[in-house]
Amino acid sequence: MSNCITFRDLTLGYNSHPAVHHLDGTVRAGSLTAVVGANGSGKSTLMKGITGILKPISGECMVSPGTRLAYLPQQSEIDRTFPARVSDLVSLGLWPRRGLLGRHLAEDREAVANALSAVGLQNFEKRPIDSLSGGQLQRTLFARVLVQDADLILLDEPFNAIDARTITDLIALIGRWHDERRTVMVVVHDMDLVRDHFPEALLLAREPVAWGEARQTLSAENLLRARRFHEAWNENAGWCASDDILAPQGPALGAGGSSRSRDAA
Repeated sequence: MSNCITFRDLTLGYNSHPAVHHLDGTVRAGSLTAVVGANGSGKSTLMKGITGILKPISGECMVSPGTRLAYLPQQSEIDRTFPARVSDLVSLGLWPRRGLLGRHLAEDREAVANALSAVGLQNFEKRPIDSLSGGQLQRTLFARVLVQDADLILLDEPFNAIDARTITDLIALIGRWHDERRTVMVVVHDMDLVRDHFPEALLLAREPVAWGEARQTLSAENLLRARRFHEAWNENAGWCASDDILAPQGPALGAGGSSRSRDAA
């Protein structure tokens, strides 16, 4: 199976201060991967690096040429005060094909209606987005992803602050994308959710701790190592410097077969 994303000694960060260190490996086309780790472990940073929003400090992040990408950021990054309707927000997913000012065709309006129906929001087209509950807004954002018809789908904490029914419905939609052989990466905090619904997981603690089959990746030993690694990083350290107090018990696993031990630059 071909690779959708390739990481080569990737380090990402802000103002030359790294947040994700030395990531090697590949994401297979058609795979479903949960990205897990403590707050501040680099999960959202990695998503921004894959999209190209954040440029590498060093190394490479390569997405297969011609890949259509859809990115759903955290809800906190969405301006809910903007005077827009549900249909307007979903229609933003059409801009790669129509442009931001392009005229929407009848088939586009049908695609928006079908996407809203798929997420359980029939007849919500004219609702203002500031009137939506957290779960309804997240369904709307998933509908926007649907109309993009992407090959690679990146979802950053899509299950935060929403009800259990919405989580169940959105998990089913993610499963449908996986069945369609789309490549999906999801930032998730609920480890039980990962074990039950995600075949693969990447465990981060500012660097890869483990990467592979989800239940093996989320073993008690790996989770303890991740917590210790995360606690060991010095916020005031220089570029790519790490605390040597804790050494790894083995290399981090790469889903593409590559691996790298924890070391300082």
